[in-house]
Amino acid sequence: MAAQDTGDMEFDGLKLIDEEDARYLVSKIRTIPDFPGKGVMFRDVMPILTDAKAFALLINAMVEALPIPASEFDYIGGLEARGFLVGVPLACRLKKGFLPIRKLGKLPPPTLKQSYELEYGAATIEIEDKLLPQSSRVLIVDDLMATGGTATAAKKLVERTGSIVVGFSFAVELEGQGGRERLEDNPISVLMRMS
Repeated sequence: MAAQDTGDMEFDGLKLIDEEDARYLVSKIRTIPDFPGKGVMFRDVMPILTDAKAFALLINAMVEALPIPASEFDYIGGLEARGFLVGVPLACRLKKGFLPIRKLGKLPPPTLKQSYELEYGAATIEIEDKLLPQSSRVLIVDDLMATGGTATAAKKLVERTGSIVVGFSFAVELEGQGGRERLEDNPISVLMRMS
């Protein structure tokens, strides 16, 4: 199935589900203007999670659209907080371990930290030190890719453990934010693209 357009959204990553299911999934995403700040159009995927049919469609589609075969990674690294919501069911479904990549101050010491710039400030993420075995292969998962700043920071953090990031998987990509260009040296899967 070729890329399809629903208003300002394309769902080319949903090739393996039928058009009606793809449209149903897309219909659950809310756009909230001026959140968390003036001029920001926030894309809210939470309604997908509260709808059993939509949530099942999302997880099934993410499994089908993996950027690399499941045999080529050991862990799914989920970015707090919404990356946990899609990452844990993916890890369970694929029989992989789950690596929580958390916001600063949420994990017991010792931790490894990585700071990065956001569109509207700075942030720090962290993982527990010595949690991953050396040379582990990690697929980073999140609900949305915009500038790619958090995903890039997560990659640096995983690499500091002696492990490697083998790719990224996102439910939604906000086009024109530079995220794809920032991560282009890595395999990436995206289900839906929005402007």
